[in-house]
Amino acid sequence: MTIQSRPRDTDRKTRVHLSVYDRTKFLMLFALTFFVLAWSSMADNPLLSFSDSLSKTANDKVWLIVLAGIEIVRQIHFGLAELLAPYHGFWLKYFSFVNRLLGKLSDWNRFRLGRVIKWLVFVAMLSVILGAIYKETPVRALFLAPKALWSVLPMIGQLMFAVVFVIIQFAAIFWFLSRGGVDTYFPDDIRTRFSDVWGQDHVLNRIRENLLFLETPELIEKHGGYVPGGILLWGPPGTGKTLMAESMAGETGKPFVFVDPGAFTNMFMGIGVLKVKSLFRKLRKLALRYGGVVVFFDEADALGNRGISRPAMHSADKNATVFGTPCNGGNYLSGPGKSLVLSSTISSNKFMMGGAAGAGGGGMGTLQALLTELSGLKKPRGFLNRVVRRALGMRPKSPPKYRILVVMATNMPEALDEALLRPGRIDRMYRVGYPSKAGRVRTYEGYLEKVAHSLTAEEVDKLATITPYATGAIIKDTINEALIMAIRNDRTSITWSDVIKAKQLKDLGPAEDVEYIERERHAVAVHEACHGVMAHLVRQHMAIDLATIEKGSDYLGMVASIPPDDQFTRWRTEYESDILVSVASLAGERMFFDGDNSSGVSGDLESATTIASFMEGHWGMGSTISSHASNRRYEVGAPGGNRGKKDDGTKDLRMALGDRIENNLTTLLTRAEEILRENRFKVLALAHALETHKTISGDDVTAVMNGEKGPLVDGRPYSIQANLDAIWNYHLAAVVAHKKHESPDLPIPVFEAS
Repeated sequence: MTIQSRPRDTDRKTRVHLSVYDRTKFLMLFALTFFVLAWSSMADNPLLSFSDSLSKTANDKVWLIVLAGIEIVRQIHFGLAELLAPYHGFWLKYFSFVNRLLGKLSDWNRFRLGRVIKWLVFVAMLSVILGAIYKETPVRALFLAPKALWSVLPMIGQLMFAVVFVIIQFAAIFWFLSRGGVDTYFPDDIRTRFSDVWGQDHVLNRIRENLLFLETPELIEKHGGYVPGGILLWGPPGTGKTLMAESMAGETGKPFVFVDPGAFTNMFMGIGVLKVKSLFRKLRKLALRYGGVVVFFDEADALGNRGISRPAMHSADKNATVFGTPCNGGNYLSGPGKSLVLSSTISSNKFMMGGAAGAGGGGMGTLQALLTELSGLKKPRGFLNRVVRRALGMRPKSPPKYRILVVMATNMPEALDEALLRPGRIDRMYRVGYPSKAGRVRTYEGYLEKVAHSLTAEEVDKLATITPYATGAIIKDTINEALIMAIRNDRTSITWSDVIKAKQLKDLGPAEDVEYIERERHAVAVHEACHGVMAHLVRQHMAIDLATIEKGSDYLGMVASIPPDDQFTRWRTEYESDILVSVASLAGERMFFDGDNSSGVSGDLESATTIASFMEGHWGMGSTISSHASNRRYEVGAPGGNRGKKDDGTKDLRMALGDRIENNLTTLLTRAEEILRENRFKVLALAHALETHKTISGDDVTAVMNGEKGPLVDGRPYSIQANLDAIWNYHLAAVVAHKKHESPDLPIPVFEAS
């Protein structure tokens, strides 16, 4: 089908049809003027009838009839040109000089000339009407118009006051609602410096560069560059992002404007836009007055985004099962192993939010207003500059360069709008991650300098080692908790034991005040001892931090491990040792309890299965090297055709992967059984230590394994065969009690220190 385009004006054979309004507007104006004049004649002479008034007005105002006639002739001419192509062509041929003359004028001049003519016609009609009202000549009556306006001014003033009062009410309401959420700190109010930020030197060094350009922008501008005006600090909570932003303002001596995360969340639409405009108006004033300003948006993900919906994080208890409270299986895993288990759990239960992702930014237009302010056009400042200079034909002065450093902090950079993160708005993005060991040592030293303590440099170094993922906030809280423990014991100086107890309290939480029955206490101790012995024997990349059988809120016991060094890659043998530690509980319970096992191994099996799944399907650490993620993404192995066949192919892939995972886990379970069988007396010795002391350190575990004296546990009695035989007999009695659901016949052995 051929699509017909709208014809051009030069291709038309007839004139363009006028609208009804354009065809009748002047006639209506003349008619209105005529009837006003006739009404004025009737008002002056009450005896004059309406028909006589019309006749008198027609005789007196012949020129008005002539103008109306000319307009009628003009409209007839336009009508013929719209209907008859030859008529229209004749006029274009012989009278086109008029269009040529008008075409020499620019569009702007034609517009202004037309506006002047329209105003002259309006003033002429008004003068005629006023002349009829005041019985004066039209010119004289025009000068009497202000008198008439003055007479009705009180009524006009009342109406204007009512309108202005309503406007003021709305303006006051919106002004009041747009306040709050923005705090301004002046240079003397900020005492924080870069020396108060510890453990993030690599980020501070880059930030110093930004501040150098803020203080002396000519260093880069004279070479054709521009000053980076936006910084994004992102990373885990508590790593010092807010403290860094505060220290920036303290170092530069510039005002610091803090924007609350909920500042742009409002009840009414449009308030957020007003807040953004008000905020940047204040920033520009401060920047001009002080030569620069630092504005900090905390929790910038609250601004929302304009993109598609994203998966939301949610809290989930990964350790709870329908069968009861399991062993806290993930705590003895290495850090990457824990992350895998957690991310796998979250991704399997994630849900999608509603489609309007931008609603998180406090309302329609708030984020857009912020984007515009960050990189939009800056208009000239001042009424005289914008209006008066332009009226005088002068070019307004260019706006000044506002030295505004925008700093944003967030834990979820993926939630920010992509347009916000582009260069020109946010020029630099720095990850403020977990501090390195050296950073943790410096942070511990910084907070310990503020309190009295007896820790040596070696103890501080060890403390930094056993807290691999501690942030600045966690370190500060740990030292404060240790100080509270010291004061509780009538001391003002922190000792090593105070710090260790504070760390355990923060890691495990307060233990519940419950006592296990004897057979269950022994079963939990054997369960955790299997984890501890296996971790001590096969896992070299992790060190045992502590072992406990004290019941917590969501665990019966745990063996927690930590990395002794900052390591950023993991190997197959390391993940295999993680799985061995996980399945040791199942292997040990079956071995020590005659093939029986508890529901507490559920968390351990979940951890082992998750790691084995990634080894087989993603990391090339299994029997095949293909990536299950790629196979699933590209439907490899799924034959073409109908939907059912594709499902069958995907099912086959899952079954094959599941078989490989099961084979790997079975092999490692058999290996774990062999290791525990060879070291069964060490398992029972560690279980005895746990039953006796409930919570022991990693050094105590090593002492039990090697028959040495530890900080809390003396492991030397466990190297005596008679003591091990006594522990074995007690275990056999506990197994019998476990089967009969009664108390063991033998009491737990007690050994004297060597």
